[in-house]
Amino acid sequence: MQAPLEACMFWFLGEFNVSKITSIDASARAKAGKGAARATRRAGLVPAVIYGGKKEPTLIALDPRIVIKGIQASGWRSRVYEIKVAGGVTERALIRDIQLHPVKDTPEHVDFMRLAKGQKVTVEVSVHFSGEEKSPGIKRGGVLNIVRHTVEVEADAEHIPEFFTVDLSALDINENVRWEDLKGTENVTPLVHIPNFVIATIAAPSVDEADEAEGEADAASA
Repeated sequence: MQAPLEACMFWFLGEFNVSKITSIDASARAKAGKGAARATRRAGLVPAVIYGGKKEPTLIALDPRIVIKGIQASGWRSRVYEIKVAGGVTERALIRDIQLHPVKDTPEHVDFMRLAKGQKVTVEVSVHFSGEEKSPGIKRGGVLNIVRHTVEVEADAEHIPEFFTVDLSALDINENVRWEDLKGTENVTPLVHIPNFVIATIAAPSVDEADEAEGEADAASA
């Protein structure tokens, strides 16, 4: 899951222009390796590393509750984290990989990719839908069929969107949401090699659902 970096210098914190930055606290780790990582876990923390940006990796340890809360929230793959490391170092980065325990499903290790000015990054950005309750197609029994919950895009590190949005309130049965309908795509390039690809559709109700709706309508008029 690691992407190649063609980074310049790490730049001043105020120069980011992203929709949301999540600040988290971390402690520094002195040693790398499996033994040191196991010791970190025994201490109740999650070992992690911040790499890239033509700088030495920064070894850190995180409260597991921070990691769990982060990955349970929508859009974590494109969220920019401001990591405040004990000792005065502050880094901004994206989560690139999370290793989970095979049985307990708890976080075992986190890889962060350091962000640098002028760097192009590949991220998966989630799509948020609104207006379902007003959609004439859904009101008539249609079903929202989501083709893509996320879209992989390339973006400047300074302009990583937290999520895309789309309004479904005008959609009828058999109508589509396409890439050009999304809001928040101004500074990104989609990596899907299909022009104006489909994000979601309002599908017609199944035969059983249609029969049920017709039966309810007949009962109401009787």
